[in-house]
Amino acid sequence: MSIFPLPMFERDADPKFRDALTDEEIYARLKPPTSIVVKFGRMKLIGEYPYRGDAKPGCGSKLVVRTFRAVEIAEMLTTTCSNSGCGKSVSRSEMLDYIDNSGGRDYPFQTNGEILRVATVEDLNSATACADKARTELARVREIAASRKFPAKIVDLELTLDESLLLVYYLSDERIDFRDLAQELARTFHCRIEMRQVGARDEARLVADYERCGQHCCCKNFLKVLKPISMRSAKVQKATLDPLKISGRCGRLMCCLRYEDSTYEELRKRLPKNKTRVGTAEGPGTVVDSKILVQLVLVRLDPAPNDPMGFGREIAVPVEELMDPNECPPAGTVKGDSDPMRGMDPRRVKAKLAAAGRDGKLAKQDRFREKNGGPSAAAAPTSAPSADGAAAPVELGPDGQPIKKKRRRRRKKKGGAPADPNAPAGAAPAPSAGIESSGVDSGDFDSGDGADDADDGGSDEGAPESSSGSPGAASADDGARRKRRRRRRRGGGGNRGPEQGGAGGPPAQG
Repeated sequence: MSIFPLPMFERDADPKFRDALTDEEIYARLKPPTSIVVKFGRMKLIGEYPYRGDAKPGCGSKLVVRTFRAVEIAEMLTTTCSNSGCGKSVSRSEMLDYIDNSGGRDYPFQTNGEILRVATVEDLNSATACADKARTELARVREIAASRKFPAKIVDLELTLDESLLLVYYLSDERIDFRDLAQELARTFHCRIEMRQVGARDEARLVADYERCGQHCCCKNFLKVLKPISMRSAKVQKATLDPLKISGRCGRLMCCLRYEDSTYEELRKRLPKNKTRVGTAEGPGTVVDSKILVQLVLVRLDPAPNDPMGFGREIAVPVEELMDPNECPPAGTVKGDSDPMRGMDPRRVKAKLAAAGRDGKLAKQDRFREKNGGPSAAAAPTSAPSADGAAAPVELGPDGQPIKKKRRRRRKKKGGAPADPNAPAGAAPAPSAGIESSGVDSGDFDSGDGADDADDGGSDEGAPESSSGSPGAASADDGARRKRRRRRRRGGGGNRGPEQGGAGGPPAQG
């Protein structure tokens, strides 16, 4: 593939159509600035100081500055000209606007000072030595503070270029008397001591480096005024309020929550609140949830008369497509249906929706019972016959179904039931209580373990039976025989005597 030269770039590359000026000639045409904006100190203070030198420093140059504190090294930010280009060069109007937006009078902007000269190699080496000295003397200052029982944490030290001022930053939430410690430090280091109280955010500005976003901490990089942040901003912007996810290096709410707070607030005002009745293209409904960034609303549609489930569906609707619930299409899909809640009071709408939800739950239970062959909720009995034939009340649960109670197993009483005096002569006695009719003898409750019934002795030969084949009444010794079989099954020895390892009693006859 051929490369075709573009006329515009070819013209710019031709020396005939541009000024053939070298970098030295361009630098010679510049004039020295009359004032320079610089950044200095561990707290990154900003100041604009006059400059009377002949050199023409550029953005980022290191300068020796006499500030309101002492002589120290500063970094040049701008020449306060209108040629704003790089990241460290801004015009005067842009700088003033930034100060107003960043705190106004609270912004740490200084003007009482002057630019002495452009920093030399010796100045830069001295600044590095002062920084190393302050770093090594931090442990010593903390020991002195501990010996003086200073009730605060020493965070950091800062030593100026001429070593005439030592700044001690300490963390405390209330005012502390530090005069004894300041005098002891002045005798130790032979310089002026300045104690500076800082908070948790300023401590992070001094000692923190990177945040979880991968960038430098905002307080260390560019923020000069740390305004408080409310929990409301975190609730609006974050899906979770986990302290580990919404807190910065200082342990407080992250400063970046304030950057988009106005945008989130504006978007949130466009969304309806939860439990608000709105209209959609598929009918009226109630707002269940909403998403701020995507501007979507989750709406639960009102129940329609032909809705088999008894309650509405949930759909996601853009906020632009919401409408008045009294002007939207009616609930239901059948032509001619009308919205039963159109124009109704919101309280009545809420009560009707709750009742419809309960009815829909019962209908769903009925369909499940019909599918599985059980009775429906409508056909479920509300009372059960008692022993005398009368209907006994049955307790119903919250879902309208009878509560199932655990049945206690009745224990068989020893001996048969008393004879009925009104029964005709020769009639079989009534069966014992708790013995149900079955196809086997009431006395034959053998476990199938192969044990013989020699002890029964043929007492079952005269047991009367009904015409239907069901066993007759149990005799008086049925309970004793069942007990003996039960003991035999449990390994209790049956009719064996004490000398044979049994529970006692006469031995069985062969």
